[in-house]
Amino acid sequence: MSELCRLSVQEIRDLCAKGSATPEEVVGSVMARIDAIDPALKAVIETYRGSLPERLRAAAGKKGAPLYGVPVLLKDNICVRGEEATCASRILKGFRSPYNATVIDRLEEAGAILLGRTNMDEFAFGSSCETSCYGPTRNPWNTQRIPGGSSGGSAAAVSADETIVALGSDTGGSIRQPAALCGCVGLKPTYGRISRYGLVAFASSLDQIGPFTKDVRDSA
Repeated sequence: MSELCRLSVQEIRDLCAKGSATPEEVVGSVMARIDAIDPALKAVIETYRGSLPERLRAAAGKKGAPLYGVPVLLKDNICVRGEEATCASRILKGFRSPYNATVIDRLEEAGAILLGRTNMDEFAFGSSCETSCYGPTRNPWNTQRIPGGSSGGSAAAVSADETIVALGSDTGGSIRQPAALCGCVGLKPTYGRISRYGLVAFASSLDQIGPFTKDVRDSA
C-alpha cells in the first residue's frame, strides 16, 4: 500500500469503494511520503495530524461519494474551521479561522480528507514561492529550481506525490504557472464558477480557487 500516494483520484476512489484499500491506508501512504521527502521540498507547511482521526471518521459515511478517501492539501490562504491560515506571513501567525471556506464544505461533502496547508508566496504576491515566511519551496524535479507561484507548494506537492489533489488560488497565473513548472495539471475555473468565500483576497475581481491534479480527468 506504500504506492497509493502515486495513484489518481479515480484509482483511489475505485479502490476505496471496492474495499481494496481504505481511506486510512491512502492517508498513511501520503503522510509517509510527506515525512520522507518534504524536508527537502518544503511544499507542506503543516499537516492536520491532530484532527485526522476525526476527519477520517467523518469521511467514513461518504462511501461512494466522488472524492471518497481522497487526500487533499490546501493553499495557506483558504480557511478551514479551527485551523491556521497565515497566507505564509508572520503577520497572521496564530490566526485560526472560525469558519470553513465554501470549497472546504464541498470537499468534505464529497468524501475528501483534508490533510493540511501548502506553502505559497506571502499573501499570494509572487511567482516563485520564495517569499514565504516558512522559507522557499523547491521544484520536485530539480530542487535547485523554483516551483513557480504563488501556489508553488500545492503544485510541488501534487507532482511529488505528497497528495492526490491540492487546491490553489489564481489571480494572474498563480495556479497555471506553477502547474506548468512542476509538470502537473492546474486549472483556473471561469471567474465565479467556484465560490471565493473563505479565500483570503488578493484581487477580488480576479481571484479564483482551483485544483492541482495528476491528470486532466482528475481535474474535471
